[in-house]
Amino acid sequence: MKRPIYKGLGFVSVGLGAIGAALPIMPTVPFLLLAVYFFARSSPELEKKILDHPHWGPQVKDWRDRRAISRRAKTMAIGAMTAGVVFTWYTLGHPWYWISVAILVICGSWIATRNE
Repeated sequence: MKRPIYKGLGFVSVGLGAIGAALPIMPTVPFLLLAVYFFARSSPELEKKILDHPHWGPQVKDWRDRRAISRRAKTMAIGAMTAGVVFTWYTLGHPWYWISVAILVICGSWIATRNE
């Protein structure tokens, strides 16, 4: 009974990761990590498919094996969050952009301090 639920959650996670690949504000790899977790419990072939992906697979493996984020990925993530702050400042203005600034400071600091 749990396998279909895990498989469905894995597909939802992959879908959210795909959206994140297109939108600069939404992350991709965290959703793929969730998908790998769910597929490991429901469909090892789908888990392997993500881990063997030429672009996303190495990032997922680095996190899973060493809790590491590459320097390029860190730069891209923090850059995307910075773009989100600028976008929020232009579209919503004061005081709403402070929420984006807080996310940038908290999440960006966490990302910057991970292993490479």
